[in-house]
Amino acid sequence: MEEKEPPRSLLVRSVRQQAREIRSFDMTPEDVSGPHGVSFIPGQVAVLRAGSEQAYFAIASAPEDDELEFLVKRGHGAGGAIYEMAEGDRVELVKTVGHGFALAEHRGRDLVFVAMGTGVAPLRSALRHVLKHARDFGQLVVLYGARTPDDFCYGDEVDDWEAAGVELRRVISRPDGHDWSGPTGYVQSLLDHVLPELSSPVALICGSSEMIKQTRGRLQQMGFAPEAILTNY
Repeated sequence: MEEKEPPRSLLVRSVRQQAREIRSFDMTPEDVSGPHGVSFIPGQVAVLRAGSEQAYFAIASAPEDDELEFLVKRGHGAGGAIYEMAEGDRVELVKTVGHGFALAEHRGRDLVFVAMGTGVAPLRSALRHVLKHARDFGQLVVLYGARTPDDFCYGDEVDDWEAAGVELRRVISRPDGHDWSGPTGYVQSLLDHVLPELSSPVALICGSSEMIKQTRGRLQQMGFAPEAILTNY
């Protein structure tokens, strides 16, 4: 169910280079002086307008965070315009869409976050929310795949996640020419290594449509019920 909100002007507060050709943007509505005040569910997607162009961007921050954060990849249209923005620039938040992740329905369960590329954005939103309510959930596992080591986002948060008890496993699909000693392949290949150790897992998946299809199929082969496989849209 979509959240209906009037369009709001967002002010870019800070910009960080997260990965090769991927930047994160912290924004707040111009009409507030404190926390952002935008109502959304972890995993939901915002429609942002830059000039005459608009596009979909998953919210990477938790609802409890002071600012809204988005991952933006260099490209064309609204994404290309936002990617080049700096502190003080403005975009328009048109609306928030998607059903997000119904985390409250899975209290007490182990959560497995499976992300590929910029699909980590909505899963980070859910993870940050869950970490603020860690007593309500079981074990937390993040499986994160990218093409190369240069394509991983939020490397500066890895230590904090692990210090909070999150098990993080990363995999790359194109290791040639990179200094990488970790596993190679696609992110769904990591499922076999972690799921047998969990008692009541729920999987949260975000990535390309093909990745989601393959991951869902693998999870169902491993005995996951359809209601234990969550997507944000």
